[in-house]
Amino acid sequence: MPLTLPQRWAHAWGQALDRVLLVTRGDVTVRFQGDELLETTEAIAGELASQGVGPRDRVVWEASTSGDAIVTALAIIRLGAVLVPVATFQSDLERQRVIDDVTPVIVVAEKRTGVAEQYRHRAQGRVGIVESPVHLDQAQGDHLAMIMYTSGTTGLPKGAMISHENLRAQADMIIGSWEVSPEDRLLSALPLFHVHGLVVGLMISLAAGAGVVVMERFEADGFADLMTEEAITTSYVVPTMLQRLGERGRLSALSPLRLVVSGSAALSTAMFEDVERASRQRILERYGMTETLLTVSNPLHGQRRSGTVGRAFPGVELELPEKGGEAELRVKSPTVFAGYWKRPEATAEVLSDGWMRSGDIVRVDEAGYVVVCGRSKELIISGGFNVYPTEIEDLLRGRGGIEDVAVVGIASERWGEEVVAYVVGEDFAEDVVRRELEALASPYKRPQQYRRVAQLPRNALGKLQRHLITDA
Repeated sequence: MPLTLPQRWAHAWGQALDRVLLVTRGDVTVRFQGDELLETTEAIAGELASQGVGPRDRVVWEASTSGDAIVTALAIIRLGAVLVPVATFQSDLERQRVIDDVTPVIVVAEKRTGVAEQYRHRAQGRVGIVESPVHLDQAQGDHLAMIMYTSGTTGLPKGAMISHENLRAQADMIIGSWEVSPEDRLLSALPLFHVHGLVVGLMISLAAGAGVVVMERFEADGFADLMTEEAITTSYVVPTMLQRLGERGRLSALSPLRLVVSGSAALSTAMFEDVERASRQRILERYGMTETLLTVSNPLHGQRRSGTVGRAFPGVELELPEKGGEAELRVKSPTVFAGYWKRPEATAEVLSDGWMRSGDIVRVDEAGYVVVCGRSKELIISGGFNVYPTEIEDLLRGRGGIEDVAVVGIASERWGEEVVAYVVGEDFAEDVVRRELEALASPYKRPQQYRRVAQLPRNALGKLQRHLITDA
């Protein structure tokens, strides 16, 4: 019977008891050997169990990149509880919505005044000593492993339910296709409240027995220096990180690596070529989404085509347009999620007979590689983060003299897309709006520009025609 992800961790760590497998690099560097990962995650799981957390119970976890936070997340999964990540920089409003939605047994985070005070909180890491034994790594494939929240077009959060079978299948795809092994050492500076950093980077690398170095926050020179200092072989990045490395003249630091994977946003052909010139690295681009995990990838061996996301992973079916045409991509895969938490209507809109509607318009190039042309929905991807316009519009409307507003993404070399708000209002006060939004929205969601217009294009029914918005 195939091993689940936590079972693979236990096996891999048991094979490398005295080898450093996890390193967190921040103000303090923390290193965990295989035996320490086994012992510490078991101890934390035991403490959580003594506090009433059992298999299938939901645990909200603040996705810090500290060593204590990471081993806590691993312990939650090993216990069979459901991990619900939240960002460290979330606004109080955003966090309260998630906590109220999942009603967790416990919240593993610093307690915020006025936020989720009715729920028990716990610090990250090992807190006390619990003598009673706990059964670990017992979750079955159809059990939930995590709920990953992503904002919906209505502005309300939706929790994507990801099972242990989803994680197992994803591990098989990535470890097999990208040849991840115990000889690898991954450097990641990706946030851990996203699938990219948490699942693809951290969890699956550990399942393969590879070492993982997690950087607390991305800084180009420090990131480049760690390539040599930590004997890195692979790195998973977003285009914004490559842009910043280029600005600092540090792209050559990628030269010794066997593999650099870029995702979460489109990589420009110019940046692809800049990286190759500076480091001889041909970036491997891939495609995925929270609801399906990664499903499409350029090959490890073979041609990596700039501007494409490659072909389907083994075990993945894609519904694609005929060559020369464009259509919405649909995906069928053992990695497709179980649906949205308590949102059957929203689930039915995107999931039918195992097929997931991606919302992305694609075409197939002459080599049979998938090219993402755009999004049928109005999602903005800025710096690798998803921003839904209606969520921000709802927060902006009526603030600081705003009478009407439309949020769009405009192309940006640095961010992929910038969030821009087109504002109607004679008494619009930008400084007031920026100040108020700090308490309501994460930094990446806040508009980077505000542009005043006399009116916004709407049809006869009053529906915003976003594609017609201009500065005129």
